[in-house]
Amino acid sequence: RIDLSALPTIIVQDRSLGPIAFDPRLHRDVVIRRRDGIISYQLAVVVDDADAGITDVVRGADLWQATAWQLGLQQALGLATPRYLHLPVVTEPDGQKLAKARRSIAIETGDSELVATLRNVLALLRQDAAPEAARTPKEILEFAAAKWNTGRFRGLHSVMAG
Repeated sequence: RIDLSALPTIIVQDRSLGPIAFDPRLHRDVVIRRRDGIISYQLAVVVDDADAGITDVVRGADLWQATAWQLGLQQALGLATPRYLHLPVVTEPDGQKLAKARRSIAIETGDSELVATLRNVLALLRQDAAPEAARTPKEILEFAAAKWNTGRFRGLHSVMAG
């Protein structure tokens, strides 16, 4: 473990969820090596992101709490803090996130199925619908990238699959 209690509080503005704070009074001890000798995920991801020059981290909103630990480790190690964006997690009707472990329905990988899935994801994330002329995954993704608006899902931790 590493004791981070001497560090000041740091707050970053997540581009979807708002402020995420590292408060050393709440996040004092961070595991950096597990009992079995393996380096913890928290330390590994912080060092790996810094080594790779990562400037933006995009991941599911179910992982937002881990960000506080990572902020503390970044600060303790003198590493740059990337920008964060936590996307809403897609859930099943029972509120549980889609997951292979729960045997959620897999995404089909044919072009027409991917186009339909991408259109559905854009709708779930409240983004502009791609024009009907966009008929390939590449065209849908290019449209989505050009029109992407994080403000449309700001504050959402999850969205229910249709």
